[in-house]
Amino acid sequence: MLDAHMTADAPRAQLIHIETDRRLGHEWDEWDGRPLPGNGDFSAPPGLFFRFAALTIGIGMAVGAALIFLLGPRLGGLWSMLPRTLWLSLGAAAAATWLWFGTLLLSFYGGVLALPEGWLERGPYLRLMSLTSYVSRAFGKRDWVEHAAIDVYNTLAERRRRTVGKGELLVLIPRCLSKQALDGVLAIAGRYEVPVFVATRGQLARRVIRERRPRAVVAVACERDMMTGLRDVAGRLPVLGLTMRLPNGPCRDAMLDLDVMEEWVKGLVGA
Repeated sequence: MLDAHMTADAPRAQLIHIETDRRLGHEWDEWDGRPLPGNGDFSAPPGLFFRFAALTIGIGMAVGAALIFLLGPRLGGLWSMLPRTLWLSLGAAAAATWLWFGTLLLSFYGGVLALPEGWLERGPYLRLMSLTSYVSRAFGKRDWVEHAAIDVYNTLAERRRRTVGKGELLVLIPRCLSKQALDGVLAIAGRYEVPVFVATRGQLARRVIRERRPRAVVAVACERDMMTGLRDVAGRLPVLGLTMRLPNGPCRDAMLDLDVMEEWVKGLVGA
């Protein structure tokens, strides 16, 4: 059930609390209560993501080659040409993957969107972003790599210059925002007459997305929840994801760049 609450600070901003199936912030269950590195700011250059992405692709190809090498003799007993066919397939997959990765680099650094969004930021990129996150955890760089990956995604998505009607944009925020951040978000939503939804549980309020059927979403979350949300939603719906700073640890008094949020909302509704 959805309950709407109007606010005095933003009379046109619709604030709705959503209950869904996954508790936001569960990615931080292992947090020991100590201050987070950098006062909860995990900003990182895009190159950090690209380096770990290249490593991830290399690891994937190496694992595939190792499996073919180890299983080759047995597979050859089933069909003598099978090992050779698998090696050729792996080579073709490697060539296609590295070619796509080069196109991704060109699109980001060259400012040329060389592929449609379904083949770039809303397609294979989401899978690569997720796999790279797993690899970066082994090096203790998860949050920084995820932040860089989200920045790359947002840059590509912004360059599409998409516009929607005011009633077709949805702003999703978590309940852990500080009062200052929350008031700022509601003020922006009020100025541009777009609804704001607070997701108390669930993967970026999939339920309200399904019910309201927006044409674009501006979402706010920490890097860890944003990765899950983009993986769940961005393939089906255009999303811009704004990460937060966590000066008091996860799930409490989070801050965000309100100037960036206003720029995104203003651009999407063509104001």
